[in-house]
Amino acid sequence: MKVVVSIGGSVLVPEPGAARVESHAAVVEDLVSEGCRVGAVVGGGGVAREYIGAARELGANEIELDQLGIDVTRLNARLLIAALGEDVITAPARDYETAGDALRSGDICVMGGVAPAQTTDAVGAALAEYVDADLLVYATSVPGVYSADPNEDESATKYDELSAADLVDVIAGLEMNAGASAPVDLLAAKIIQRSGMRTIVLDGTDPERIARAVRHGDHEGTDVIPESAGEAPTYWASDANEH
Repeated sequence: MKVVVSIGGSVLVPEPGAARVESHAAVVEDLVSEGCRVGAVVGGGGVAREYIGAARELGANEIELDQLGIDVTRLNARLLIAALGEDVITAPARDYETAGDALRSGDICVMGGVAPAQTTDAVGAALAEYVDADLLVYATSVPGVYSADPNEDESATKYDELSAADLVDVIAGLEMNAGASAPVDLLAAKIIQRSGMRTIVLDGTDPERIARAVRHGDHEGTDVIPESAGEAPTYWASDANEH
């Protein structure tokens, strides 16, 4: 089973320190030892926002700010790489071909940002599409996809399941509201829709939730099921039990 896990920077590195990074690395290593092929994409989180805010005050333009954010995602990716074992490529992959080659050879690949004007949400979806992954997991700081920003609207409801087309509509609506935040961005949602990629959006602050979702589909987040994804999801553990 090929899996791409997109880990938010605020999830992996909520503050400087090694403990959370080590915990996420342990989950990745366990999945790989059990037979999964894993690609990880790491975001910039609060650190990136702080640097971008400072650079904006200093007069940096938007492309320069995007590049600064990419640099931070790659620093976070290097932290994860440092915590992983020998089967990881030793630097963040800067393009999908390099990442795909690593996955096909059985290595763990880790990516940060790739290009200005593209978030790591979209990088995760694009990598999953490129390697024809069986599952894409977004490990975010929220429990799933909501009808509105739950931080702003107490009546917001969480979706247990969405079609990819509905995900696009929901995210587009959230992005239209000033100050709202979405767990996955619009470009990522559109890539998921066109690729037919099974996707889970969950709270990844406890990395064991990622492991349970990959092994068994057991999670409290949101399942995104594109029309072309087939009748029922397959997970590594159930596949392994059949052999």
